Amino acid sequence: MTRAWSFTIRALLGWVTLSQLVTAYAEPFRPTDDAQVLERLSFKAADPTARELTRLRTYLLQDPRNLASAIPLATRYIEQGRSEGDPRFLGQAQAVLSPWWNDTAPPIAVLLLRATIKQNAHDFDQALTDLDQLLALHPTNAQARLTKASILQVQARYDEARRVCQGLTRVAASHVRLGCLSDIAGVTGQSTKARELLRQVLTDPDLVDHERVWIATILAETSARIGERREAEQYFGEAFKVGMKDQYLLGAYADFLLDHGRYQEVFSLLQSETRADALLLRLALAEQALDLPSFKSHISDLTARFAAGRARGTTVHIREEARFTLALLHDAHRALPLAQANWSVQREPADARILLDCAFAADNRAAAQPVIDWMKTNHVEDARLQQLVKQIQETTF
Repeated sequence: MTRAWSFTIRALLGWVTLSQLVTAYAEPFRPTDDAQVLERLSFKAADPTARELTRLRTYLLQDPRNLASAIPLATRYIEQGRSEGDPRFLGQAQAVLSPWWNDTAPPIAVLLLRATIKQNAHDFDQALTDLDQLLALHPTNAQARLTKASILQVQARYDEARRVCQGLTRVAASHVRLGCLSDIAGVTGQSTKARELLRQVLTDPDLVDHERVWIATILAETSARIGERREAEQYFGEAFKVGMKDQYLLGAYADFLLDHGRYQEVFSLLQSETRADALLLRLALAEQALDLPSFKSHISDLTARFAAGRARGTTVHIREEARFTLALLHDAHRALPLAQANWSVQREPADARILLDCAFAADNRAAAQPVIDWMKTNHVEDARLQQLVKQIQETTF
């Protein structure tokens, strides 16, 4: 999960408007058996979220082609998937949108949600196709621009991403544009400038909770990458102050703690966060370091989950599988192809790091070269990546 993905999912709730719910309809899915189980949720029926989902599903069953019911329900499923770290909710969102899923010209709101689901599935090119189609019709759609910028950044298409961020000038609040641009700047040799801008943004009293988490997390990770440990801790704290459950923030902070050997804190942070594969992986890494008995069962759980993902043909968690294979199974030669496959799809600092780690552990300097080239071309500022590159270049394999 990328940081911008976490932010854009929350923004969907505010930026998809009823004026966009205009429509063409298709054949609905109708259960043929009253006993058929359509889904099992991770919360109790009395929970307010569960009650809302039940209400929306009831409306949709009455008319599955009714966008006024489908869009809020799909949006809530996407938000729940982000919050819980459970990809099944994204499948449920896609099912809700199935009447329009293969349409070449679906309603605007469907295009946006369809692109968001494809983004999460790492089907980046198809997501960009939907977003370009949407923006051709509605160039002022801020959510589409932010989602497009996020995908381009993940693909290391930084110049294109900057242009898309600049396009937010007249269609979104200034802090959204600054956050978009600063996230890119923090990776491409402008960490100092990015942090200066974002510190100012964070003092804005008009920031809503999810925006404050987004900005503080960018600051924390940018600071951590350049070795400003105390400042990184401060901004992680700012993000957690909001009191909002955010899967990306939990994973980012867990990585920060793991990097500094604070394994007990990772265990305390994540011991109840075992539904999301990425968080379970980080918990297992801490348990391994602490030699806890729960480590073995979590290794088995992760093995089964990654095998299930491969059986479904999904590659969403391939970075995590590479890290799992290297750090927990201690099999560098199996981990390296996974890290390489991941790098072919997405190129963020975490993707660079697992590829360098695998290349070094597998005694394969050539495998590290794409990352070295990426760092040089984009003036990447990242102390740990630079340290790994130095180790690889100085080692005789």
